[in-house]
Amino acid sequence: MIAHLVIALSMTLSATAVPARADLALPGTGGVKYREKAGDPVRLAAYGLGTRRTHLRSATGNAFIWEKSLSEVSVSPGNRWTAGVPAAYRSGYDHLVVTDRTTGRSSSIRTVKQPMTASYVSWSRDARRVALTVERKVSGKWRVLGFTVVDVVSKTARTVRISGLSAEAGFWWSPDGNLVSRHGGGLRVHRASDGAVLRTYAGAGLPTGPEDSFSPSGRRLVTWCPSRFQEHLCLVDPATGRIARRVAARPEAVFGWWDESHLVAVMAHRGAYRLSVLDLGGRVTRVLAGLPARTWAADLWLSFTRTPGS
Repeated sequence: MIAHLVIALSMTLSATAVPARADLALPGTGGVKYREKAGDPVRLAAYGLGTRRTHLRSATGNAFIWEKSLSEVSVSPGNRWTAGVPAAYRSGYDHLVVTDRTTGRSSSIRTVKQPMTASYVSWSRDARRVALTVERKVSGKWRVLGFTVVDVVSKTARTVRISGLSAEAGFWWSPDGNLVSRHGGGLRVHRASDGAVLRTYAGAGLPTGPEDSFSPSGRRLVTWCPSRFQEHLCLVDPATGRIARRVAARPEAVFGWWDESHLVAVMAHRGAYRLSVLDLGGRVTRVLAGLPARTWAADLWLSFTRTPGS
């Protein structure tokens, strides 16, 4: 479950203008170049290979810096904050390192005590809070225990433990400020303050990842279709929990929404893979990067932020 991926809406700091096209080299990926264009609705902000190599894009440029002390990092909606999980405990505790990019100042906020971990960063859409999934290894296997919510303004953290979670559960924000997690063959919505169950989407399919599976407007939710369907991607109506549409495509992974009618997906292609923009008819409308098979097999993850006005 390596993917720390966030696509979110918010007010945005201005960024350096993007040329008409820029092929961005991604160090450590075996020569992958990300094809960015002016006017793209999302911006590649970070990427990594599992927990071994985590790269963060500079606040206003195109350079990606290897963050050697972090196992993951994510940029907030609006580009002001970064949140990174250290690769090692500090004084017996896991932490979240939050950096204000306008000042360069960092704060290390204690989350959970060893041997628990708090990871898989998910930003709320207002860029004020980070949700982390709390785990502990039991009999050699990782088990999800609950979540930690970090307030990046007050620099405080609160952990909520929930019984009966599946081993694969992970927590991420809904547009209205609740937390969503995998539950059985569907999803469950929890109140962020105390973990109380607010709603269950039974049979809606499993989340495509811990990144934001809600569309920019919040009116669509993408899941992996239940096995009763031939299609692999389903679009759920969050108001009813019902599957409203199925997408005839078979992606290897989905990294959130490109815009209201397109997804960012990894598609198999001639013995390798392509990071692609996928429309809701299942067609690839643009190729963002070619991915060698060995790079994809190394647990590549990518994290995006939404650009102004998108």
